Amino acid sequence: MTNSFAMPDFALASPEIFLLTMACVVLIADLFINDENRVLTYVLAQLSLLGTLIVTIAVAPTEATYTFSGTYVSDPMGTLLKCVIYLVIAMVFLYSRGYLKDRDIFKGEYYVLGLFGVLGMMIMVSAHNFLTIYLGLELLSLSVYAMVAFHKDSLQASEAAMKYFILGAIASGMLLYGMSMFYGATGTLDLAELATAIQAKDSNDVVLIFGLVFVVVGLAFKLGAVPFHMWVPDVYHGAPTSVTMYISSAPKIAGFALFMRLLVEGMGGLHAGWQDMLIILSVLSLAVGNIIALAQTNLKRMLAYSTISHVGFILLGILAGTKAGYSASMFYIITYAATAMAGFALIIVLSRRDSEADNLSDLKGLSRRSPWIAFMMLLLMFSMTGVPPTVGFYAKLLVLQAIVNIDMVWLAAVAVGFSVIGAFYYLRVIKLMFFDEPEADSPLEVSTEMNIAFSMNSLAVLFVGLFPGALIAMCAAVFI
Repeated sequence: MTNSFAMPDFALASPEIFLLTMACVVLIADLFINDENRVLTYVLAQLSLLGTLIVTIAVAPTEATYTFSGTYVSDPMGTLLKCVIYLVIAMVFLYSRGYLKDRDIFKGEYYVLGLFGVLGMMIMVSAHNFLTIYLGLELLSLSVYAMVAFHKDSLQASEAAMKYFILGAIASGMLLYGMSMFYGATGTLDLAELATAIQAKDSNDVVLIFGLVFVVVGLAFKLGAVPFHMWVPDVYHGAPTSVTMYISSAPKIAGFALFMRLLVEGMGGLHAGWQDMLIILSVLSLAVGNIIALAQTNLKRMLAYSTISHVGFILLGILAGTKAGYSASMFYIITYAATAMAGFALIIVLSRRDSEADNLSDLKGLSRRSPWIAFMMLLLMFSMTGVPPTVGFYAKLLVLQAIVNIDMVWLAAVAVGFSVIGAFYYLRVIKLMFFDEPEADSPLEVSTEMNIAFSMNSLAVLFVGLFPGALIAMCAAVFI
């Protein structure tokens, strides 16, 4: 018996090939750039993302196309998620430049690691095989571990990186163990063949159920769902704010893609099993995230628990098991990434060389020091709360509709109840900005670049809230 070898279509993977090449170019070029001209590394990194965006759009297929012996898939969902990832990371790099300069850590390694992290996310989004999934996941994880420890003089950052690395290794082991059990039960690593094999087997097969539990645990850790959330507040708080912004935005989009590839495409036949698990994870995430956030005095930790609560909403859409639910979750994760990124950008705006303005008390009287920045933050808090006409309202509404449509009204009521609790700590931020006396009377000095970027980011949250139709249609179209 001879196996025929099919030459892979390298054109489909040209975005990944291009970004890998450019990341290596940035790495080598940075060796010859002195500290005074380090901005060239930043420009190269941004041009790399722009070039990757153009290549991705140029080779985007109209339907799912497979290559590399079925281990890689290029489809409309992957194209949309990748394009959003590029845009989000480009904004993160833009926000980070001044922050890194002020702390004398404006180094090329930050951008090189950031680009390799993006490459890992791209592989996760297009993976169609257990091995490819793990390859992308580990490339992203290792890049992020190093980024968290990037500020080597900070004990807090080193501690956060160590916690993240150890817990991440345990989660990766769980995911690998689950994958090995599926391989043992079905004899395949390919997601399409896995789906077929699961359909042919008894859904109560003990090996499949145990494998599913381990896979869901591994995925829940990567997304930060309760009870596998323990790393989120510590890492968000301990990492440099520019790195926290990176972790809180684009990797969540890649995590959503993992859920779609593994659970929906590969393990759709076990929907009843993973739906029950996701119900527990989502309710716990909504409860723990919103309730513990009430007690936080640190803005980064508050936003960390806020992220956990939003993960609960994202899981609600996925567990619905319908195209409407999947598109609602995609809309939610895209808009949340933009909103969370802007939330951490405010900390960078308020921070100075000798201080990290990450306590809630630093927001006191912000409306008097800078009315415009305070108004932009108000829009972000309204969006996270789900107040119309911001985009957060439509994101929550679409997810709740998907849950109600599968007759889980009680679950929608639980989500609404915890959202009301969550409104308290978001509105507390607004109260501090507009009704408390400022601790410093001096006007807030913000660079023109940061002011424009933060304003565009915040106004986009309002604009997409006023005109959500285009993005909703794009998210729905990939699941037709």
